[in-house]
Amino acid sequence: MTKRIIVPKEIPTKELHQYIIGTVAPRPIAFVSTVDDHGVENLAPYSFFNAFSSNPPILVFSSNRKVTDNSTKDTLHNVRKTGEAVINMVSYNIVRQMSLASVEFPSEVSEFTKTGLTPVASDLVRPPSVLESPVNMECKVKDIITLGEHGGAGHLIICEVLRIKIAEEVFTNGKLDPHKLDLMGRMGRNYYVRASGAAVMEIYQSVTEIPLGFDGLPAHIRESTVLTGNEIAVLASLLQLPDSAELDRFYDERPDLKNLDNIHKHRVASSLIAEGKAAEALCLLM
Repeated sequence: MTKRIIVPKEIPTKELHQYIIGTVAPRPIAFVSTVDDHGVENLAPYSFFNAFSSNPPILVFSSNRKVTDNSTKDTLHNVRKTGEAVINMVSYNIVRQMSLASVEFPSEVSEFTKTGLTPVASDLVRPPSVLESPVNMECKVKDIITLGEHGGAGHLIICEVLRIKIAEEVFTNGKLDPHKLDLMGRMGRNYYVRASGAAVMEIYQSVTEIPLGFDGLPAHIRESTVLTGNEIAVLASLLQLPDSAELDRFYDERPDLKNLDNIHKHRVASSLIAEGKAAEALCLLM
């Protein structure tokens, strides 16, 4: 794999920005509602955003200086004045309205009006929540950390979550269902990703039980020309190699696989892994 070398100090900030947002992706989107000191409601999306703590519950998003003229956004001005914000999550149903809110409307214009989204009163903070968003997090701003004074520099807005409201419709058996949440993520340039359907996969990995690891697998598995790195990692996630009794049981049940050559065994193992039968695949390869 040939890799291009990017030296941040040697390229324009605008170009560097695209490398960063195109590779640190997908990113969740904070759809932030605030009010100014005159009560004008503001709504703006930020994809430099994530959760950083559960106790206390802390979310952080960054409002960056514009590269073109070094100016700052209304959201930054508002949270400095009021110390409050609501972070609304962006589902597929409102992604185009969210995009519309990114336009640089005059400060006296409310993005709620321009986007057609519905402001609803929050319980604990002044800024309204977005009715159409599946999740609203009412926040108190704990700190604002300025990362630089030039265009492109961020301001980390550290928010403590005071209250979370989640639509009942996005739960299945009492748990959040990613397919019903249908959240959107931001990528580079004009690209977004939809976190539902076939794009969502479930990967279980215990962090307390010690697995085999790659080094615990026989060399012919590690060096397979058929299995992918992901497939070998599934085998490496198992806790132990099969013993002779397990191998005997496997071949008693699948005698048709016993005399396959190595290439065909690896191909069948790939199919077994895809079916969620990693233990059987490892027996076959042993």
